[in-house]
Amino acid sequence: MKFSVSSSDLQKKLTLAGGAISSNPVLPIMENFLFTIEGSQLTIAATDLESTVITTLEINADRNGTVAVPAKILIDTLKALPQQPITFTVNDDTFAIEITSAYGKYKLAGENGDDYPDLPQPSDADEVSVSALSLQEGINKTLFATSTDELRPAMTGVFFQVDFSKLVMVATDAHKLVKFSVSDITGEVTSSFIVPKKSLNLLKGALPSTDAQVTLAFDKSNAFFSFGDTKMACRLIDARYPDYNAVIPVDNPNELLISRTDLQQSLKRIVIYANKTTNQVILSIADGSLTVSAQDLDFSNEATEQLACSYNGEPLTIGFNAKFLVEMLGILEGEEIRLEMSTATRAGILLPTEQVAGQEIMMLVMPVMLSN
Repeated sequence: MKFSVSSSDLQKKLTLAGGAISSNPVLPIMENFLFTIEGSQLTIAATDLESTVITTLEINADRNGTVAVPAKILIDTLKALPQQPITFTVNDDTFAIEITSAYGKYKLAGENGDDYPDLPQPSDADEVSVSALSLQEGINKTLFATSTDELRPAMTGVFFQVDFSKLVMVATDAHKLVKFSVSDITGEVTSSFIVPKKSLNLLKGALPSTDAQVTLAFDKSNAFFSFGDTKMACRLIDARYPDYNAVIPVDNPNELLISRTDLQQSLKRIVIYANKTTNQVILSIADGSLTVSAQDLDFSNEATEQLACSYNGEPLTIGFNAKFLVEMLGILEGEEIRLEMSTATRAGILLPTEQVAGQEIMMLVMPVMLSN
């Protein structure tokens, strides 16, 4: 079997698929890319059995065939070559591969493609369509709030809730929660599933930065994302997601309006003086004034700043983890944010004052209890 391809085009595709290759694979053959040739199309696949990436490329080939190609040595070779046509010659009996470039020949040991694990395929899957930009936005705004606690597997991924023309993405680690809704999807189904963090990181890097449509299909065990000449499959987290609506406080009479960047910059300065275990900052809010303070009694460190704000409600003193707030304010967009609160012991809700058309975002942060 013999085929020719542009080295730079191949490198781009391999870099994309290579994200699915684990540094410590379950099976040795999974250190390889699976190359499958049909006509003038090369299909490149890579998997770690949790995430699978399949992408295609136009080539010149003498016939159909399949071979498993060592991933690391191939990518390193292509990185070191300037752009040029290269030719692969595969021995049908031994699967030895010879790559020919304008500079010389490179030989590497391939493996029988038939030994590669079966790649997941949608079976009896439901399907919706969503814009790539909306999906990208949802991933960017939720991923940071996922948990790293392996004892609570459901919270280590992002919860997808499909409801006809609406997609809701939720992430929480029990300290903070993000709910992002998109209303520009087309579909006739209602369902929910949990997508692992690693798969979403991979998807985030692969999605086109155009307003192309992504087909999202899902069955009981996998979700499938298809866009352009790329497909991605990921095994869903088999766990029950916590009832996130139960923790969102409904009645929040105290409402603070403040510049997002002013509050974020103030918190970055004040947290330097906070206790390093809790990162607790205290917000003391009264009419038209917000006092941000922190102290670390162990080292006699203390800091206070005062910010102008608009406030509706009873005077309130509440403590938060500053690191969480800074991170959340960095994810939110817009000049001004709204912080809704009820009491010092209940969660605060962060919202942008202006939502993007067709999208809605809400963040929740748990208070750090004030020490008496």
